[in-house]
Order: sequence, then structure tokens, then C-alpha cells
Amino acid sequence: MPDATGLELIAQELREAAPDSVLDTAFYRGRAEIRIEPSRNREVLQHLQDRGYTFLASLHGVDYYPHEPRLGVIYELLDMVEVDRLSIKARVSTEEPRISSVVGLFPGADFPERECFDMFGVIFDGHPDLRRILMPEDYEGFPQRRDFPVGGEPILFTHNEAHNYGVNQ
Repeated sequence: MPDATGLELIAQELREAAPDSVLDTAFYRGRAEIRIEPSRNREVLQHLQDRGYTFLASLHGVDYYPHEPRLGVIYELLDMVEVDRLSIKARVSTEEPRISSVVGLFPGADFPERECFDMFGVIFDGHPDLRRILMPEDYEGFPQRRDFPVGGEPILFTHNEAHNYGVNQ
């Protein structure tokens, strides 16, 4: 992982390549992260990919309720040659939960973007097949949001029902 100085050098490169893209940096307990402007995510990730961060280890969502912008998209990038890890974080509001898809840069982002859409309601503009992946298509709401009602739907158990499997009871 880059150290704190290396992180600031990468952030400065990004500021020069994509002005106004970097909002903040943090280096804590050996973890380097850059918070970016969500409208610039493709530019930032393209630059980092060209720089050597060619493996998208994970893409996931997070809900920072009650803070705004509330929804986060986190990209964990790896440089397999230098053995570096870098976290890129972007936050979008619940009123306009949109960010560009990065499937064109990282094909492995296909299903994680769909999961983030399904669970948090983040819309990935330009995704080739943005639809629910875990919940039914007609499901309403986003189960991983922190304000989603707990308890939800009743679960039916069948352990105490009489079953007739051809055996006389």
C-alpha cells in the first residue's frame, strides 16, 4: 500500500489529470483512501488503471445514514505489480443516487454494480444490464439502507405441518 506521502502524490496526480475530482484523502492504520467527486469516478478510475491499479478487488455500497450525501460506492483497487491497495470512495444523495458505471473499465464490476443497485438503490449510468440481482424484480425498497423497516415480510416455516409422502400417518 502507498504510505501517506505516496497517497498524497497519487491524489496530486489525480487533481492534475481530473481537476476538482479529489475531495479528500485519508491514511489510517495502513489503509490509503481517496474520496472523489462522484461525477468524476470514470476519469479517476481510468487514470488509476493506467497508473497500474488494474484489478478491481471489490465494489460495494454503504449507507451513511443520517449523514448526507448518504449513499457510498467504494472501489477497492489493487496494483498487482507493486502490491498496492487503494480505496476510492464516492458518495451520492438519496435524491439523486447516480454514478457512472465502470463495467467498461473493469468487467468484473458488472454484478457488484447490480448488487449495489439492488440493495442500496444506486443507479449506475451506462451499465449494460442494470436490474435486480438478489431481490425479485417487483420488490419495492432497498434492503441494505439503514432506514429499511426491520422485520419486513413474515417467514413461513413448514417444520410442523403434516406431510404425506406416501407414508401412512
